[in-house]
Amino acid sequence: MIGTIYVDVPYLTRFEHRARGMSFLSHQPRASILAGRHGSRVRGRGLDFEELRAYVPGDDIRTIDWKVTLRTGKAQVRAYTEERDRPALFVVDQRIPMFFGSRRAMKSVIAAELGALGAWIVFQSGDRAGAIVFNDDTVQRIRPLRSRERVHAILGAISAMNGRLEADSGVQPAYDQLNHALESALQIATHDHLICIISDFAGADRRTQDLLRQLAAHNDVLATLVFDPGAQSMPGTGRLVVTGGELQVELDFAKGAVREPLESLFSGRLHAVGELLRRSGVPLLAINTEQDSVAQLQRLLGRQSRRAAI
Repeated sequence: MIGTIYVDVPYLTRFEHRARGMSFLSHQPRASILAGRHGSRVRGRGLDFEELRAYVPGDDIRTIDWKVTLRTGKAQVRAYTEERDRPALFVVDQRIPMFFGSRRAMKSVIAAELGALGAWIVFQSGDRAGAIVFNDDTVQRIRPLRSRERVHAILGAISAMNGRLEADSGVQPAYDQLNHALESALQIATHDHLICIISDFAGADRRTQDLLRQLAAHNDVLATLVFDPGAQSMPGTGRLVVTGGELQVELDFAKGAVREPLESLFSGRLHAVGELLRRSGVPLLAINTEQDSVAQLQRLLGRQSRRAAI
């Protein structure tokens, strides 16, 4: 059941090993989703001005400060040092709509795996990791910090909320919680953060789009859409019991009148969410519940050397 229906901290801790060699750097392989059109959206570390010094042969002429050079009569260059780190914030959805999966794992499990993987990637790069983990009634904020203890706090928060998911709990989906989580991200990530939102984006609306744009104005934002392939292609035979808490309905997929409207509904919702995310201007990574989550992210981001950093 662990890794399929639910997760726990020991399970998420094992993703430390699988995070090796992965990076969110802007300099990605050509196959990466971050290369090309969206490459500039994830900038990597910036540069801090350190000093003016005399030009020496071999210096990049683009670093020459021409105003100072003209004023002093001697060639002067601007020296920079790379920023020490860049904080990352992972927004992990554990609402009841995520507690669904027709293939390898629940959407909630895939989101948990990706949140843990991202935190380990950031930690191994020497940067600060934080998270916003939310379900249908709680938004938990964990501010970015560079420490193994902070990563374990993130894993603990994800595991705790994941463990509270139950199909027959009677909990009503709180679609506005997505926007509440993004509002919390705005309060923490004022500028120069990497923000990765991991969700099925149930309940996304125009407010969601506005919040994503606000976040992306001063930060690098990745939208990771977790989806179940079974929602796009319903089985041609068999029965399925669907529960919304107190009410249960048995669906007969042998009947086209049952199967086809559901396929249209789910595929239409995925298309609408994809369009909203594209209009927000943030790069979109689509991760399904059928294949290994780490392998999918590796294909989308591209492998980096172990010395790579965010």
